[in-house]
Amino acid sequence: MAFALGRSSSTAILASRSLSSPSPTHFVPLLSLTPAHGNGKKSFGSIRIQGKKERPLVQCNVAAEINTVEQAANLSKESQRPVYPFAAIVGQDEMKLCLLLNVIDPKIGGVMIMGDRGTGKSTTVRSMVDLLPEIRVVFGDPYNSDPEDPESMGIEVRESLGKGEELSVVMTKINMVDLPLGATEDRVCGTIDIEKALTEGVKAFEPGLLAKANRGILYVDEVNLLDDHLVDVLLDSAASGWNTVEREGISISHPARFILIGSGNPEEGELRPQLLDRFGMHAQVGTVRDAELRVKIVEERARFDQNPKEFRESYNAEQEKLQQQISSARTSLSSVQIDHDLKVKISKVCAELNVDGLRGDIVTNRAAKALAALKGRDKVGAEDIATVIPNCLRHRLRKDPLESIDSGLLVIEKFYEVFS
Repeated sequence: MAFALGRSSSTAILASRSLSSPSPTHFVPLLSLTPAHGNGKKSFGSIRIQGKKERPLVQCNVAAEINTVEQAANLSKESQRPVYPFAAIVGQDEMKLCLLLNVIDPKIGGVMIMGDRGTGKSTTVRSMVDLLPEIRVVFGDPYNSDPEDPESMGIEVRESLGKGEELSVVMTKINMVDLPLGATEDRVCGTIDIEKALTEGVKAFEPGLLAKANRGILYVDEVNLLDDHLVDVLLDSAASGWNTVEREGISISHPARFILIGSGNPEEGELRPQLLDRFGMHAQVGTVRDAELRVKIVEERARFDQNPKEFRESYNAEQEKLQQQISSARTSLSSVQIDHDLKVKISKVCAELNVDGLRGDIVTNRAAKALAALKGRDKVGAEDIATVIPNCLRHRLRKDPLESIDSGLLVIEKFYEVFS
């Protein structure tokens, strides 16, 4: 990493002080503490910044953000907004299963959740935060680079590795990044770091939300209302796994491999088919009709609103059990096998349903393996495929305006026809 730390002893002192600050993220500028009057130096209080008149504007690498382990530890749960426990969510098994499978195997490609308003879509997605496992990342890297996978490394980490430098590695939880509907393209993709340009006279890249979401989860609530220019950005990154920024004299690419999760209400607008195809799975959520279940949901929500801490503690055992299941499934996923004849039948279902492309075949195979791993088995069965294939294919079928039957039922019918 290209950390410009310590041009002098005073710089080193300043850098160490900034690292011990309780704020979550710091940029470490090249500052020096000098007397009140110096040659060609401008004064801002007691801190002097080298004058820029003699020095031309040069381009440097990424403005690195330094996140210390202590800072992460100091983010106490009391200071954060309490999250509803995943284990406490009543019903909506299809949506919960799709989310769990994507955490077990991120290469499934995310999940699109469509359903009525007020059915707990956003609550369920955000409750996944407590269940996300830890991953190995390069310390201080704004892209959460994987120290063992060159495809998930930022340019600076890759250069350091090429020079034979030893990388500092830490364990951190998978990120979940919210993409608000009103976000600007600069905030999503990244832009020039104005602070660094003004204080140091250098062009530096300030990473955006796509950099933060690398190797994590990018969640878009009401994704069908997202502006077209942001949809184009997501399509480009989801297709290549990289985000390329060309602006203000900066040309930079960085890894942007994330699990894309979206939710929305179909009554508020359709999703562009190009973006819909990028979601690995599609879950449909309906309003609970059973009166007893509705009462239970209302009572549980009232308990949570009254005392969130006590409510979360009552589900600690179930949450820990889920975490262990996910961790075990991620570990055993590579050893799960699927027979060749089952693969042929999956592809036959896709072909007879006229599914465009091969994403449906790939995602169904991956999701079936992830489900088998979640159940603690090392071999995929027909029942695993039957469970996941509607979610993997229903959004890939061509729309027929005269067709009244649900696309998920069409997939199930074709599955039993082929597998029988």
